[in-house]
Amino acid sequence: MKEVILCKYGELILKGANRSDFEMKMLKGLRQRARRIGNYKIFYSQSTVYIEPLDEQSLDAIDEMTYQAKHVFGFVGVSRAFACEKNMDTIAKVVRENLVPRLKGYKTFKVESKRSDKKFPMTSPDISAEIGGVILSAIPGIKVDVKSPEIVVRIEIRDTDAYVHAGQEKGAGGIPYGSSGRGLLLLSGGIDSPVAGFMMAKRGVQLEAIHFESFPYTSERAKEKVLELAKHLTRYTMRLRVHVFSLTKIQELLRDNCEEEYFTLMLRRYMMAISLKLAHDYDCEAIITGESLGQVASQTMKAINVTNSMTDIPIFRPLIGMDKEEIIRVARQIGTFETSTLPYEDCCTVFTPRHPRTRPELEKVIEQQNRLPFDELVEEAYKTRETIVVKQFGDNKTEE
Repeated sequence: MKEVILCKYGELILKGANRSDFEMKMLKGLRQRARRIGNYKIFYSQSTVYIEPLDEQSLDAIDEMTYQAKHVFGFVGVSRAFACEKNMDTIAKVVRENLVPRLKGYKTFKVESKRSDKKFPMTSPDISAEIGGVILSAIPGIKVDVKSPEIVVRIEIRDTDAYVHAGQEKGAGGIPYGSSGRGLLLLSGGIDSPVAGFMMAKRGVQLEAIHFESFPYTSERAKEKVLELAKHLTRYTMRLRVHVFSLTKIQELLRDNCEEEYFTLMLRRYMMAISLKLAHDYDCEAIITGESLGQVASQTMKAINVTNSMTDIPIFRPLIGMDKEEIIRVARQIGTFETSTLPYEDCCTVFTPRHPRTRPELEKVIEQQNRLPFDELVEEAYKTRETIVVKQFGDNKTEE
């Protein structure tokens, strides 16, 4: 008997001729994580990836390896399992010695069996019935509930071994990271943008991130907060480049030269122009924002159209139809909520207009834009770039 990790595919099973490309990306990400933790054999068969510790030290680190597997996009379920010989006496022994202690305290259970090896002499229902009997006799008071059990015991009869496990944990889902191109995430210090980045990464988009600061109106701690949010996202992405630009001069000029009610709209256009330039430099095929329709003045339909007119690549807004409660629920799930609510300002809170335009006309916005040398200011701001590589394993690194 040996302990292993089983990772179950999600929608990858629906892929056609290009399924192997998705599998290779998923396995590459998993192996990169495994090398940081120990010595593991990783292979796949029948829509399941197997992670097998090859030495005692790697077995001791199996909790961490399980945690890492749960954060790899493409897997919908991750289980710690026991591999054993394919005979019912051995399977029953493994259940009694290893699963029964874990099941104590549960009131209801059911057994699900899958017989991939059709040469095995018992059918799946027969396997479930026999193992269910083992559990009932070993744990007084526990009952079978086939509709809504508190825990599910699974027996899988595969080509080489039988696998016994219970309490499958939820995986990250989605499709493998990097399988859908590259996108540039506008990462602020708020709740929404990290969630938007997570949701696009879950759809296979490899992320670059851009952040705008306005020192001295925004502090160093505000930037550190953003880098901490990026660190949370690296649980899923392994690493994330964050490009930081200063908007201080642009904001001061906007304050002094433009009508106050257009300030936020103008700032967004400058941000989009800088983002577009960075996206082209880093081969990003889309820009990603955390906008939700109607949430603030710059996120009305007309205001969004004013922003859209600045780009020649798509702007993805995965939160556009979500309300704040839904966004917060995802933020808590991915671990960014507490950091996002720390009280450090970002550039969008600097010189906020008292009565911002919610239904702007593009012609009027362009008239405001023409009050300043727009292209020159974009180029000047672009030269302020600082790039920090945030890693899940290891310290952050500033790129030259």
